[in-house]
This record gives sequence, C-alpha cells and structure tokens, in this order.
Amino acid sequence: MLGVLFALGALLSWAFGDFFIQKTAKVVGVWKTLFFITITGFIILFPFVKDEIKTVFSIETNIILLGIAILITLFAALFEFAALKQGKFAIVEPIFGIELPIVIGLGIFFRGEQLTPAQIALALIIFVGITLAVTVHHTHLYYHKRIFEKGFILAGLVAITMGLATFLTGVASQETSPLMSIWVIHGGLAVLSFAYILGEGSAKTIWRDLKKHANVIIPQSILDNIAWICFAFAVTLIPISLATTISESYIALCVLLGLWVNKEKIKAHQKIGIALAVIGVIVLSAITG
Repeated sequence: MLGVLFALGALLSWAFGDFFIQKTAKVVGVWKTLFFITITGFIILFPFVKDEIKTVFSIETNIILLGIAILITLFAALFEFAALKQGKFAIVEPIFGIELPIVIGLGIFFRGEQLTPAQIALALIIFVGITLAVTVHHTHLYYHKRIFEKGFILAGLVAITMGLATFLTGVASQETSPLMSIWVIHGGLAVLSFAYILGEGSAKTIWRDLKKHANVIIPQSILDNIAWICFAFAVTLIPISLATTISESYIALCVLLGLWVNKEKIKAHQKIGIALAVIGVIVLSAITG
C-alpha cells in the first residue's frame, strides 16, 4: 500500500511539475531549467545521503549504473523540456505515454515480467490515440507531409529516453537507495548543465533569472524532485513496472491542465485521440497494478 501511495505522489508531482517546467523552459531556456531542478535536488538531499556516499561509490557496478543513468536522463530531460517549450502542452504530454510500454518491455526482457493480451490491446489503443492527438488535421494523414503537431518528434524522443531513464533510476534505487540514486543522478546533471551554461557565457544571468522568474522556477524544481523521490521509494516497495504504470497516469492530469489553464485549442479528432491515449494509459496502469 505504501508503494502505491508513493507512486501516486509521483503522479501528482510530475503533472504539476511538467506544467511549471513548460513555463520555465520558455523564459529561461532548456539548460537553465534542467540546472535549477537538479541543483535543487543535489543540495537538499545531501544531508540525507552523505553517510552513504563512500559505501555506494566503493562498488564498481554502482558507479557504472549511475553513470549510465545520468547520461540517459540528461538526454531525456533535454528532449522533454524542448518538447514542452515547442509544442502544445495537451499534445506533447500524451506522446510521453509511449514511455509506459517501453518500461514494461524492459521489465519483460530484464526482469522476467509478463505482458497479458489485455495489456497489448491497450498499448495499441494508446498508439492510435497518440497518432490522432498529434495530427494537426485529419486530412494530413493522407497527403500532407507535415503530419504531426509541433513538438511531436521531440516528444517521441522523450518517450524513448525517459523510458530508459525511468527503468535505470528504478534499478539504481533498488541497488543503492532511493535518495542516493536521485542525489547522484541530479548531481551529475547539475554539473553537466552548469558546464554548458558556463560555456555559452550565460552563467552570470542564473541568479537574475531565478529572482525574476521565481514563481515558476521554484515550483518546478521542488515538484520534479518530489516526483522522482516518490518514484524512487515506490520501486523499492513495488515492482518498477507497477510503479511506472501508476505514476504514468499523470498524463491525464497534464492534458486537463493544458486544456483548462493554458486554454489550448485543439480539434475534435485530437480530443478523441487524447481521450484514447489517456484512458488507455489509465486502464493499463490499473490492470497492470
């Protein structure tokens, strides 16, 4: 029960976190958005993990696992922030749902989990829904080469890389500890993102950006860290695939935020697609759970 509650905590935190991430990426850029999130986690979690550092880094497999997780998560985060910055919130978020079957697939091949016929059917429904959701106009399915909404390709890359990142974070949390895995991964991402910011010569504007846009930077940084911490704890209590299927339902809430708060305009067939994708993910999460 506690594992499910942690997964639900990740669900809520990711939904509202992504909402603020979209706004932050538009005003300060992708790299600074990543830096603000990861440096927050690195600083806040240090007091809780400082006694574990020596033990964790004394094991070579831990170093390799966490190193790979950092690199994959870097690409996933950059793709995600760029997609949220470029595309409509209610459109790009359902595409992220492809992450779910990816994680389940990794669970099948590396954890020996089984996929039921019902889960396969729901996965197909999700893909149909996603195709409709990202198509600007239904006639584009037949003759127009610009088939997809702005942000589609990036969102697809998000799904693939984030699926890998989610799986690796889950494994790292099980092999080390929830807080340690998040601290190391976010610490590595903070260093890499700051190095890029420093290289492009915009490091001097970090503090100014924080003061000017604190209303979106602080919420996104706190919420995204809470989400990952909740997920990390969840996978130590329930299987990675189960924790992912529950938390992945945040897509439904994200879509509603995009439609209601941002007043985003989408066509009827796109609404149907979003409904299919969201319902498919929710039901798949339920039956997998």
